[in-house]
Amino acid sequence: MIRLFKVKEKQRELAESANGKTPIKKQSAGELRLHKDISELNLPKSCTISFPSGKDDLMNFEVTIRPDEGYYLGGTFLFSFQVSPIYPHEAPKVKCKTKVYHPNIDLEGNVCLNILREDWKPVLNINTIIYGLFHLYTEPNSEDPLNHDAAAVLRDHPKLFESNVRRAMAGGYVGQTLFPRCI
Repeated sequence: MIRLFKVKEKQRELAESANGKTPIKKQSAGELRLHKDISELNLPKSCTISFPSGKDDLMNFEVTIRPDEGYYLGGTFLFSFQVSPIYPHEAPKVKCKTKVYHPNIDLEGNVCLNILREDWKPVLNINTIIYGLFHLYTEPNSEDPLNHDAAAVLRDHPKLFESNVRRAMAGGYVGQTLFPRCI
């Protein structure tokens, strides 16, 4: 089967490069949707977004969260987002780049947030994910943990949990794990 659109697209690219123009890269549906999501962001004051690879690479960006209440008040937490070309039909891959003592984030930075897994739907967007991450810091959930030790301490000894969070954020040890300062 002859693919006319591929042939025409190739001819257009060749003609543009012969004229000295750089060929225009066609955006995927995922890139178009992500561009829309980012242009419509309505973030809390304590959240910021940045593009370490520049605005030309929208599919990889970082979000910084600085909780203004709760156990993690005063901390700074960095998340990386990798968005698939088939977004929004697949949730972005989100990792916490700041090592944190948290029941819903393990020591490798994996995040336990239902909308990033089984509850993802294409109607959700980047804004929803950022608010979900922000919510993890204002109200950590001991019922669906990735870090089972932190979840048990939160559930059974909230004052000790608060002390552990403060020690970890100040750059200290919790158990055998050293955490970098993030205050």
